Amino acid sequence: MITDPLFYFFAVPAVLIFGVAKGGFGNAIGVVCVPLMAMAVSPMQAAGILLPILCVMDVFAVRKFWGKWDSYNLMIMLPAALVGVLLGSLTFSYLNESHVRLIIGLLALAFALNFWLKSELSIKQQPNRIKGAFWSTVAGFTSFGIHSGGPPVNFYLIPQKLHPTVFMGTCTIFFGITNYVKLIPYFWLGQLDSENLLTSLVLLPLAPIGVSLGYYLHKRVSPLKFYQIFNFFLFMTGCKLTYDGLILL
Repeated sequence: MITDPLFYFFAVPAVLIFGVAKGGFGNAIGVVCVPLMAMAVSPMQAAGILLPILCVMDVFAVRKFWGKWDSYNLMIMLPAALVGVLLGSLTFSYLNESHVRLIIGLLALAFALNFWLKSELSIKQQPNRIKGAFWSTVAGFTSFGIHSGGPPVNFYLIPQKLHPTVFMGTCTIFFGITNYVKLIPYFWLGQLDSENLLTSLVLLPLAPIGVSLGYYLHKRVSPLKFYQIFNFFLFMTGCKLTYDGLILL
């Protein structure tokens, strides 16, 4: 178990932020959590510590959004996400984290700027098998590396103008299943060793607190305000990941 106070200085807010994201504000803001924890430990160790906590958060989130998802989108997205996780597992030893952060960051910035400049949400798009499969594969891949599958999923789902609750329900099921599948390669690759698991256990009580806080806020924010807030966090996430990717190249 990690005993360094500096680690918990970064880890506690990181876990709470991810809980709020899963409880009602989309996984895009959750991508800052691994980089935040990486201020004290390696990014891969941070990802290993976070995964069991995310799996517990998923249980709480699924209970809150049970039955409120888009089944057709999930049928498109989930198989592709599993392919992305497989690709992440096979390329784990070759993965350049700075490149992954830079790509996700630039895509997040592009989507956020498009939202503000072209009012993307004014044009409702329909589910698309090709787009859904592509972005979900990317989401599975990036989720495997640094738990950052939120932005690629948002590129596909947000233009559909789903009700915020349906949007969150769909994301909840998508990432819940993806995270539990990730446990297999994480265990195989040694990411779930005793030190990481004990540290996860120490941080675990924060999981329901963060999810409950996110759900509380989600129920009190209008659909338009939801997407405005969500896009702001997406933009900030894009700035952070782009910066990190550039300085680590």
